[in-house]
Amino acid sequence: MAGGTEATARVLLDRCGRTYAAEAGIRLRDTPQPLYQLLVLSVLLSAPVRAGIAVSAARALFAAGMRQPGRMAEARWQQRVDALGEGGYRRYDERTATMLGEGAELLRERYRGDLRKLRGADDVEQRLQEIPGLGPTGARIFLREVQGVWPEYAPFFDAKAQSGAERVALPTSPEELSRLAGSRENLPRLAAGLVRVALDKQAAEEVRSAAA
Repeated sequence: MAGGTEATARVLLDRCGRTYAAEAGIRLRDTPQPLYQLLVLSVLLSAPVRAGIAVSAARALFAAGMRQPGRMAEARWQQRVDALGEGGYRRYDERTATMLGEGAELLRERYRGDLRKLRGADDVEQRLQEIPGLGPTGARIFLREVQGVWPEYAPFFDAKAQSGAERVALPTSPEELSRLAGSRENLPRLAAGLVRVALDKQAAEEVRSAAA
């Protein structure tokens, strides 16, 4: 059984283990700009839209120069709307443009634009939810992806990732999933892969078949 789960984890990492941050062009490090970009992506992924649309919208915002809280706050509301629309994020573009502006202002005022000031907080999930547009879902997305550079929150496999683990017959225990990941760097990759198979039944079937 152990060999089977390890084979499944390897296939999952190989086929589905690209993080959403990497897909959005974010080179995640423990520095202010990529952490903020991950926060923006987490806000976008929180809405009931396809993940690919959220990723495309994040790329459009960053391409328009809105990579830092200051640039996001100083951009005109219409600039944010236009960038979101360019990424295909049209149904929620106006509301999200407002929330991104408000969130950027809050980060500048409360944390001087540096999310590292949140690092180490015991209540980090709750504090993240104080940022406009980042509810429980968004906070969990952020922590799934950031655990590779904020190891004090690892292993972080929430209910969505655990649902994916069940779908491909992997253990749901965060400790067991951490062992299967094989390294700290692979934790966010494994979490992302599990979320992808939770959302895509066909991808889950392909992983199971390849690992058999």
